[in-house]
Amino acid sequence: MRPAAESLAAVCLVVTIGVAGAAAESERIQTDRPSVSTSASTVPPGVLQMEGGAGYSYTSIGGAPAEKQFTLDLTWRAGLTERFEVRLEGQPLVVTRNQQDDTGIGNITLDAKYRFIDGREDSWRPSLGVMPFVTFPVAHAPHGTNAPDFGLIGLVSFDLPLRLSLDANFGVGGLAQRPRGYLVQGAASAALGLDIGERWSTFAEVFYTSAAERGARDSVGFDAGVQFFVTQRIALDAAGQTSLAGPGPDYLFRAGLSVRFGR
Repeated sequence: MRPAAESLAAVCLVVTIGVAGAAAESERIQTDRPSVSTSASTVPPGVLQMEGGAGYSYTSIGGAPAEKQFTLDLTWRAGLTERFEVRLEGQPLVVTRNQQDDTGIGNITLDAKYRFIDGREDSWRPSLGVMPFVTFPVAHAPHGTNAPDFGLIGLVSFDLPLRLSLDANFGVGGLAQRPRGYLVQGAASAALGLDIGERWSTFAEVFYTSAAERGARDSVGFDAGVQFFVTQRIALDAAGQTSLAGPGPDYLFRAGLSVRFGR
């Protein structure tokens, strides 16, 4: 009987370790940084999550000095239910260096994320969600508008085999134009991610945005990056981005920190 008891204890220990590992994995912070795409995952109810970082971009302009820009980015996410969160995003600091140097703050965006379908792990059944947003023009911009932008983004997230994941977004919005009126803008993106062990994650992504002004060109970009999970509640990230077609930075680098507060 003793060998049988020892075998049973060993099995129980293995199962316990496996369950604990799965629980720890499910409790790991999930962020919407540093990719352009937003996942369908939401922060748990009662949780406040901070996602912040810094970015530096270089954009060449024909016949004029290149534009160099440094930004601080900050997002606060608050979970209200298992499927619903509210968010506040902004840029507390924007430093631009070109023909007219400028230092100020960026616009503020208020948005909400609702996930209405949960996907299945290691399958092609995705999680689906929506994220409406409103952007308020509080930034100092000599050629900006005084009217808010608004839109809706559809969120599709796959949890695939081989520790792969895929986040895809499809959005439409209204951009305020000068001297008046709105321009309909479409956007789409897809980010393929890969978990490397328990602490590392990497991704590559392409994204498209239609023209932001009448007569302007559509843009296509590419970025790639990495995340390092310091603990279950803290993550570091870094990414690089470039423009493939249309207006956009020659290159952009960003790095940041995400912290989860609460349970």
